[in-house]
Amino acid sequence: MESIRKIKAIYKGRQSMDGAGVKLTRMFGYLESPNFDPFLLLDYFDSKDPAEYVKGFPWHPHRGIETVTYLIDGRIEHEDSIGNRGTIYGGDCQWMSAGSGIIHKEMLIESPHLLGVQLWINLPSDKKMIEPAYHNISSSEIKSAETDKVAVKVVSGSYKGIFGPVESAGADIAFLDVTVKPYEDFEYKTDFDSNVSVFVIGGKGFFDNDRNDFVCKGTLAHFDEGENIEVAASSEGVRFLLLSGMPLKEKIAWRGPIVMNNKDELEKAFEELDMGTFVKNKEKE
Repeated sequence: MESIRKIKAIYKGRQSMDGAGVKLTRMFGYLESPNFDPFLLLDYFDSKDPAEYVKGFPWHPHRGIETVTYLIDGRIEHEDSIGNRGTIYGGDCQWMSAGSGIIHKEMLIESPHLLGVQLWINLPSDKKMIEPAYHNISSSEIKSAETDKVAVKVVSGSYKGIFGPVESAGADIAFLDVTVKPYEDFEYKTDFDSNVSVFVIGGKGFFDNDRNDFVCKGTLAHFDEGENIEVAASSEGVRFLLLSGMPLKEKIAWRGPIVMNNKDELEKAFEELDMGTFVKNKEKE
């Protein structure tokens, strides 16, 4: 008999300010990251006041990680040091493998409602210095597995024979956008040792078979080990992002937007920033 995952912890997040003055909710970050390996950080944007976000995220570096911006509503413009430029709209995804180093900016454009998340994924030591890559994924590229009970958009990984349009450059993960209709159930099989979390972006539901309390919008549930998760939607249904990943179990040296494996690598990255040698493939600019 398969073991059903129990909720290990509930995270409400903390209000934070980042970039040039963007208000957001940090669901987990540096302090909590050991619990979520290979995921490092999850930021949540939900605002109808452009003054809270239009200053955006001006030019800044990344190395050693991937950043995934999944937009549910609104508009974000991207530009980077290796020549990529693009705009994502509601339903789109921006997946950037920083690898050996990239400098980019993300400007959050005024809209009736900005709603979405940014996820950071750690890269293993042998992938930290891979060539950077950027993927602008339109909503039409994100396929959905649908039944009369649920709709599952597969951003990365797979579900019911549907594969996501992009995969992590180094981590074994799944990223699903799941909508469960009112009073319906959803089950998802997981690797026993993987780290699994769900972040509710609409409605509410029960996320283990104890059914003691609803997990509501803006709340993240992190699970114990197990082979399956069970979800039961409330009368209003529930929509959530499901994150599953196999832990890298590697040491982390992290400062700001750069995540390496040791202090020497971290110091070298910042030295290269100062010297102007941080971006390794400038011939592509």
